[in-house]
Amino acid sequence: MNRSELFEQIKRKKSYLCVGLDTDITKIPKHLLSLPDPVFEFNKQIIDATKDWCVAYKPNTAFYEALGATGWQTLQRTLDYIPKDCFTIADAKRGDIGNTAALYARAFFEKMNFDAITVAPYMGEDSVKPFLDFPGKWVVLLIHTSNSGSVDVQQLETRSGRFVYEEVIFASQRWSSADQMMFVVGATKADKIATIRTLAPDHFFLVPGVGAQGGDLEAVSKAGMNSQCGLLVNSSRSIIYASSKEDFADAAQKETQKIQQEMREYLDKFTG
Repeated sequence: MNRSELFEQIKRKKSYLCVGLDTDITKIPKHLLSLPDPVFEFNKQIIDATKDWCVAYKPNTAFYEALGATGWQTLQRTLDYIPKDCFTIADAKRGDIGNTAALYARAFFEKMNFDAITVAPYMGEDSVKPFLDFPGKWVVLLIHTSNSGSVDVQQLETRSGRFVYEEVIFASQRWSSADQMMFVVGATKADKIATIRTLAPDHFFLVPGVGAQGGDLEAVSKAGMNSQCGLLVNSSRSIIYASSKEDFADAAQKETQKIQQEMREYLDKFTG
């Protein structure tokens, strides 16, 4: 899915919501556990309940890798079930170099056919470039995350007077354009989103942390939107675990609709 197609979906659905499919088998409703593939059944019902009000899905691959070979099969089944008009992100956080990075890219882009993958850029250009060799696919760089440890590296000041995360932004814009690269910026750092928007006016930002992690959707939208929206705001736990009972899909739908209605307002207000 290219940039124009993604923006068309945002306009059509009046939404820039990404639903995180961080499906923990220990947290899904107990009545599903007797099924042959309970995680897929959970994901299937979540997708059916949310697909009309979101534009993207982001499975965190760790939740599937932890289940071994069957987890990878579940991940592929989930990906195949997601509607084709929705953007798909493999939240895999790969960060190796050379042939290893190229094989990761082949796995997620050719074999599994995700639209995008999250990549840790802190090994430099050769940890990112192999993922950029696939036309029509996106690299989502981890730039400024919300975890407390982000101060250990990302926010160190360099000799130029910039922070490390700012240096990565400047360097990455030499590797590719806003048509193939997005940036991860944590929702709980709205002031940083505004700063990063000035450094990367055209890029899409993937913004996790709205909902259970406490990020404020209005603050994120005001700080990060550009003329083509430029945001994919991810919510995981507050949607998929809105209920732990048999009504989990209905509860997820209500939470998704509530977020979409708020997003509709901010699209009109901030994209101008």
